[in-house]
Amino acid sequence: MKKFYTIMFFVSLALFAASVIALLVYGLNFGVDFKGGSILEVEFSQDLPSIPEVQVLLTNALPSHEFTLNSVGDNGLVIRSSELSEEAHQAVLNVLRNKSSDLTVEEKRFNSVGPAIGKELRTKSFIAIGLVLVSIAVYMTFVFRKLSRTLSLLAMNVSTLVALLHDIIIPMGVFAVLGHYYNVQISGVFVAAVLTVLGYTVSDKVVIFDRVRENILRGSKDDLGNIVHKSVMQTLVRSINNTLTVVLSSAAIYLFGGESIKYFALALMLGIFLGAYSSIFVSSPLLVWWSKWLKKA
Repeated sequence: MKKFYTIMFFVSLALFAASVIALLVYGLNFGVDFKGGSILEVEFSQDLPSIPEVQVLLTNALPSHEFTLNSVGDNGLVIRSSELSEEAHQAVLNVLRNKSSDLTVEEKRFNSVGPAIGKELRTKSFIAIGLVLVSIAVYMTFVFRKLSRTLSLLAMNVSTLVALLHDIIIPMGVFAVLGHYYNVQISGVFVAAVLTVLGYTVSDKVVIFDRVRENILRGSKDDLGNIVHKSVMQTLVRSINNTLTVVLSSAAIYLFGGESIKYFALALMLGIFLGAYSSIFVSSPLLVWWSKWLKKA
């Protein structure tokens, strides 16, 4: 295997390790969907009032609740808190309207989730991710079963699953840092982004491995490292074009979309980019190294 594969693999390993450390130190900042609570989004007819002043007013009006406020766009405000009853919900709206008596306050959305439901959703989300990874391993075994005599199915499965973990752990590490320093919360749409990344980026790995299969079945006598490198180069343009298409469209959603899908787009951008990267610099060298190790064992 060429030397630059080894260099880029260890760059990936360093990023992966940093992301794991961030997750262990900071953890994920779970939002209302996963820990329970309420989220209220309002829009003012003109400029936003002072957020610190609104925070003080809400805390004084409802001292039993904790509030986190974030601006959205030019005139929007998102308020997150522990679970609000309908009475408390109306009290929050009254505080906002009294504070901005000369402005119109329009309620855009209000969601409330109990802590038990949030915990159940969090558990089911991790189970869903695990089931997707197992399904991918079964799929890889079935698709490449004809290669079992020349190339280890175990090597292909391990290299694919490690690369997919790379594709989702690094974005999780980024969101752990964003959650710690910028109060970015993980919601249900983040899980949707992770599942989308897993489903989309596995195709990059399959395309490269499928080209490896074709080159082997055509009777190529090259070293496995050379065959894999040749296969990567043969599929590189396709991979770049597909990745740029998704990343650019996700960037547009991130820049111009609403608050509810902004971080879905960010997670998608990170995951899709890392998926293309890991197909070349993680799963491909791992396939070669693991296969050689199995032959020696």
